[in-house]
Amino acid sequence: MVKAVVGANWGDEGKGKITDMLAQKADIVVRFQGGANAGHTIVNNYGKFALHTLPSGVFYGHTTSIIGNGVALNIPILMNEIKSITEKNVPMPKILVSDRCQMVMPYHILFDQYEEERLGGKSFGSTKSGIAPFYSDKFAKIGFQVSELFDEALLQDKVERICETKNVILEHLYHKPVIKPEELLATLKEYKEMIEPYVCDVSSYLDKALKEGKTILLEGQLGTLKDPDHGIYPMVTSSSTLAAYGAIGAGLPPYEIKQIVTVCKAYSSAVGAGAFVSEIFGDEADELRRRGGDGGEFGATTGRPRRMGWFDCVASKYGCRLQGTTDVAFTVLDVLGYLDEIPVCVGYEVDGEVTTEFPVTCKLEKAKPVLQKMPGWRCDIRGIRRYEDLPENCRRYVEFIEDQIGYPITMVSNGPGREDIIYRKSPLQK
Repeated sequence: MVKAVVGANWGDEGKGKITDMLAQKADIVVRFQGGANAGHTIVNNYGKFALHTLPSGVFYGHTTSIIGNGVALNIPILMNEIKSITEKNVPMPKILVSDRCQMVMPYHILFDQYEEERLGGKSFGSTKSGIAPFYSDKFAKIGFQVSELFDEALLQDKVERICETKNVILEHLYHKPVIKPEELLATLKEYKEMIEPYVCDVSSYLDKALKEGKTILLEGQLGTLKDPDHGIYPMVTSSSTLAAYGAIGAGLPPYEIKQIVTVCKAYSSAVGAGAFVSEIFGDEADELRRRGGDGGEFGATTGRPRRMGWFDCVASKYGCRLQGTTDVAFTVLDVLGYLDEIPVCVGYEVDGEVTTEFPVTCKLEKAKPVLQKMPGWRCDIRGIRRYEDLPENCRRYVEFIEDQIGYPITMVSNGPGREDIIYRKSPLQK
């Protein structure tokens, strides 16, 4: 059976924790898209970790962790990440990397930085991890596949051709130092030595696992609103963040994905530029940011303070619909315990009309939030394990949001740890 864990919104919804939790009963965990430009924060018995490339199942001895072909693979970052967890006494996980995976090259990171610098005030708020240049090259068919590291003649020829193209841009557009083919070739030889023990025909491996009845968990990065087709274009990422892409980014038949757990935060947060209708500012935002997450709402990759907002029913309903949601995991509910009343965005006012449908970006930029206030519960809910033991106003908040988005909230997270989870049977479940 294949399950997917994906985000409903802008990313940072708490997918890492949910994947880590579901990995307890999974055999294989697969990262299927994105690169080291976003992180998943995990809190477990070994400590607190921010993972950027490794799947969130690496802390279990029984799981195999896979980097799928859809991932933007930065080999040195992957190696450092493996080292960072084993140094904290985590047993060496079983890791496989698709031979069809493409690599983030050192020049991708430089091009990302140079382009943001060139754009100045009109930049995209990139994490400067090389992701957009990587995917641009992939689709321009000038990327480097892991499998190509093992063909020296091919590599030599390709490096020379690509340096020629890249150096024209470096010299004449960015006025920066050029790439030397011999240095790039030496770097790729180092990459080959690093990655060789992990390389595998992942699609074939997963096909065999399915035939053996294994449970496979697909882990997405970011969320629906950062999808290049269905998100807040152009302030999006460069790979599809939807569960449907899990089949492509891992090499699985689409009909095998039976459960899609879409993660929503109990409030909203976003890193980077782009329309964010329910956004709040000033002291109100600072207070929520300070209390939020585990240790505050700051990007796991960049350390940037996240933009804060109230729960957005319009964006979340849309996000869940595009993901094909079977279950909603509702996270960081405990954070809201300090509020007397909690505003919820239930609609958008665009050009004087109220809508509950998520619009295209040019209309989204003009949207104003329609807020409804819910009573708060004014207490700490951490440690509660049964849904019926939550304060009445807390349950009302969960049920109101479930009714607004129209998808069953079957998991409620009320703390950062693995055990801080409440399972619930939703009235919306068939």
